Amino acid sequence: MGEVTELFLVMLVLAAGAFAPLGYFIYKFSQTQAKPFGETEPHGDSPSVINDFAEKIIGLIKGLVSGK
Repeated sequence: MGEVTELFLVMLVLAAGAFAPLGYFIYKFSQTQAKPFGETEPHGDSPSVINDFAEKIIGLIKGLVSGK
């Protein structure tokens, strides 16, 4: 009977660890008026060096493929 109790406690600890991130997210979401990560910018509005570089590479590859 002791093995079943030990297994139950181990499973309870594992379940608590697995659902802790979800509980934290719900806590943060309800804390700041439905804004879990604070004030964030809409996606795509800010300039990015990486996006500009990727666009140049894509343009280069398109130019090479089309033969211009």
